[in-house]
Amino acid sequence: MEIRPTTDKDFDVFVDTVHAAFGRFPETPIEGGGLWWSALETDRCLLARTADGRPVGTAATHSFELTLPGETLVPAPGVTAVGVLPSHRRQGVLRAMMRHQLTELRARGELLSVLLASEATIYGRFGYGPATYTARLTVPRHKAALAVPRARGAARAAATGSDNGSVEVLRRAECGEILEEVYDRYRRAQPGALSRPHRWWALRAGQPPISPTPRYVAVHRDADGVPDGYASYSTESGTLTVDETITADDAVFTALARFVLEHDLVSQVVFRHVPSDHPLRRQFVDFRAGEVSGDMDWLWVRLLDVPRALMARGWFMDGELVLDVDDPFLGAHDRYLLTVRDGRADCVATDREPDLSLDIRDLGSVYLGGTAPSTLVRAGHIRAHRPGAAALADALFRAERSPHCLHWF
Repeated sequence: MEIRPTTDKDFDVFVDTVHAAFGRFPETPIEGGGLWWSALETDRCLLARTADGRPVGTAATHSFELTLPGETLVPAPGVTAVGVLPSHRRQGVLRAMMRHQLTELRARGELLSVLLASEATIYGRFGYGPATYTARLTVPRHKAALAVPRARGAARAAATGSDNGSVEVLRRAECGEILEEVYDRYRRAQPGALSRPHRWWALRAGQPPISPTPRYVAVHRDADGVPDGYASYSTESGTLTVDETITADDAVFTALARFVLEHDLVSQVVFRHVPSDHPLRRQFVDFRAGEVSGDMDWLWVRLLDVPRALMARGWFMDGELVLDVDDPFLGAHDRYLLTVRDGRADCVATDREPDLSLDIRDLGSVYLGGTAPSTLVRAGHIRAHRPGAAALADALFRAERSPHCLHWF
């Protein structure tokens, strides 16, 4: 079997093969773009062929940036379009492609890679661990009243509406530049968020509000008229569905949530992507107003260079841990001393006794601060070698806010 990057000449073969792997057909092109695969980068696509030249498997990466705790931005290849023809499954094609891809990424000097898992049982064996989570929040319109904040000062601001901002409703087609600019500011401040390169917006590839699918957009502007948040939504059969609410400011999020919750002629509002610990649920007069469903993993992380990845992110307390890290898929087993001082980390090889022993997939899960190491200790995946090691790891790996990723790829 041969695995090699595609060229312009065989990119159509790549597209046909990945669609065949999932039993689908490439969509008919629509004016303005919108095809999910139109943002693929030809030289980052891999095509697996049999000895007689038949295409049987595909894998690709997008060029993204990932925001780490501490608002550090690092390159993050986003793995996508992974598929094997039904006739060639369980014959080692997927394993060979993933090994080829990860080896190539390491050779390029990448710190990590990320993906969205179509099935949760596939990618752990290749070293990926779930690192961010998302949920759907459904709110009946008659229970949607927001409570007056109890904190001194916050109540007065809420009562007077003194975030001094305004909300304007625009059609998706009217505000492309606003969406791109607001999202870019948001993702730079949100741990776990991925960039949306300009080509995605220009090609309108992906899900709403990137795609050309008709949407209304509630744009929030600050007191100076500068857009600082938006909510993309649609209504159908009495349900208002919010694709995403984008802002790094909690007060702006509340203003946008209030706007959609007070929308006339709907019986319920559905927020498609809300972090499980988001304060919105606690802002309702009726705590039970918001029904959480679809709680699931979203972004999976795979570390490729453990020391550099740990030194890249920000840290919020001092301490040190010895991590014994096993990477069975790439045949590595190393021990590192992680030392954190004044928000930065040093990570070097050591022969000291370990505090924690863990698989590379579990290090990926805790890396962004969205999974507590102690949870994986209790689950039997991480081994703590001394009392207090798990609690220290929890404190060290936490982020300034829960990591969250909205971008679909």
